[in-house]
Amino acid sequence: MVSGLTHLGAQGEANMVDVGDKEETTRTAIAEGFVAMQPETLKMILAGNAKKGDVLGTARIAGIMAAKKTHELIPLCHPLLLTKVSVDIEPDHALPGLKVTALARVTGKTGVEMEALTAASVACLTIYDMAKAVDRAMVITGIRLVEKTGGKSGDYKASS
Repeated sequence: MVSGLTHLGAQGEANMVDVGDKEETTRTAIAEGFVAMQPETLKMILAGNAKKGDVLGTARIAGIMAAKKTHELIPLCHPLLLTKVSVDIEPDHALPGLKVTALARVTGKTGVEMEALTAASVACLTIYDMAKAVDRAMVITGIRLVEKTGGKSGDYKASS
């Protein structure tokens, strides 16, 4: 292992971490992201008037689906039997835009941070895709891990 990074071998080559001897614990991760947009775009989305359909519902489902496919997108992630994935989307009128919060949970031998981050990212991308016809200047920002619990490394909570 190089520099304490678990995904690097002795010569710096990428490898998948062996979690076979790790203890199964309940692990939860929460990630967030934001989509900033014009106030009129936010009003259109909240009113359900987007030409492509239900922006919030579609983004929620896309985020859940993405969490389940994280191991297919991120090369060194383990496939997980997720026990819970949720994606909540709420308006942030001060932004103006939408705040996406994704939660992933598993009882297993490895964490779910990447699943929560992937869910939040894809939900934000879906919001952009569904509304880009009226607002190409939308900005996706603030994708980050907010909190994680469980596992050998312990709990984590981001500062505000």
